[in-house]
Amino acid sequence: MKPLVVIETPGLTRAMVEAHAPGLADLGREGHFGTLDPILPALTMPVHSTLMTGSQPSRHGVVANGWFVRSQNEVRMWQQSERLVQGERVWESAKKRNSEFKCLKYFWWPGMASTADVFGNVRPIYYADGRKGPDIYMNRQGLAEEIQSRFGTFPLFKFWGPGADITSTEWIAETARYLFDKERPNLSLIYLPHLDYRQQTHGPSHESIAEEVKALNKVITRLIDHFRSKGAEILILSGYHMNQVDTPIHLNRSLREQGWLKVVRNPAGELIDYGISEAFAVADHQLAHVYVPDDRIRPAVREHLRSVEGIDEILEGESLSAAGLAHQNSGDFVVTAKSNSWFTYYYWQEDAAAPDFARTVAIHDKPGYDPCEMFLDPSIPFPRLKVGWLLAKKSLGFRYNMNVIPLDASLVRGSHGLKPTNESSAPVFIASQPISGIAEGVPMVDVKKIMLRMIFGE
Repeated sequence: MKPLVVIETPGLTRAMVEAHAPGLADLGREGHFGTLDPILPALTMPVHSTLMTGSQPSRHGVVANGWFVRSQNEVRMWQQSERLVQGERVWESAKKRNSEFKCLKYFWWPGMASTADVFGNVRPIYYADGRKGPDIYMNRQGLAEEIQSRFGTFPLFKFWGPGADITSTEWIAETARYLFDKERPNLSLIYLPHLDYRQQTHGPSHESIAEEVKALNKVITRLIDHFRSKGAEILILSGYHMNQVDTPIHLNRSLREQGWLKVVRNPAGELIDYGISEAFAVADHQLAHVYVPDDRIRPAVREHLRSVEGIDEILEGESLSAAGLAHQNSGDFVVTAKSNSWFTYYYWQEDAAAPDFARTVAIHDKPGYDPCEMFLDPSIPFPRLKVGWLLAKKSLGFRYNMNVIPLDASLVRGSHGLKPTNESSAPVFIASQPISGIAEGVPMVDVKKIMLRMIFGE
């Protein structure tokens, strides 16, 4: 067996590597430099689940970063248990060939309750008084404390939110290198998310993205040099590309205007009442699952979806199966956006009625994905001064509400979830060794088999 390190860095395209990432381009010229054909939806949790299992969402069940759980009558976003994933993982397949096989799974989603030998992911501390603190989880007792004592506390607020930047990716890279040396895994799965977030706030065509790619190239090149000095093979891939967007689609508001989506009101604002709603959507970037509990109104919902500006495709029945999304977790309809559009989760008709969590970073509370969590509300005078005041209240032990997130979806400039339309914008697939028998545009479902070939030399 030869050690293999797989680094998933979303939003990185072939054109970006050729123009701004010489270290990665050199690795590809030495081995294999190609592109990846992603699944639909090209979203973090489905992508990571497909890379682990070699199967479509219709088989592994992770149909988005979140979905409506019918048995619990609620939307669950960013669930962390790997037990949600159906199918044999790549390391489980490897252990059948060699019982001594060892896998490190690091910041790979879903990240808890894994069957990998060593695994860890971000896991904030949620205090009883409402405070949120930075932390990570590792399945080995004491390992999280050991890592953070050596490298500092995980920079949670640089990982997600208005302060997100490359700092968290650098931290993950350095600690991944330490874990590789300490644990000596045969397979390492490492997720470096920085470029994704920056493209959502600025757009993939923004002039600053070139410098972001160059910075990422330095981080990954250092990792490549270290891992190769230890005899490891390398596989660099991006699970998806980013599209430049300028048109948010407020699908839930549209369903509400038709009288299908119902809300309940309380002092904290409006909430979707799933128990009596006849149609609602779980929005996730450029894809949305539309749930219609009463099949008698599905024809009417279908006709309405056809009229919504910005929607590209409506998948159901056979087309849903053909897309690899026919699963009980999926909506009755799955809709995709045109390349310049994306779906918000917004369902309130006036901002004054928005729930209190809408203006905060609250990825588990919102019934859909919210990229506005990466912005400070520009309507707040001196927003950073307000953040400082709220943090001061936090440090003094007072209750506080970090309500600094805007409700203006037009701020978002990049989104993803769709398949690429041309080779230059396609996500990359770079290997440190030549790989025979694969063509341009490697199907994502084949990556598991390629990993095993690289490890066992087949």
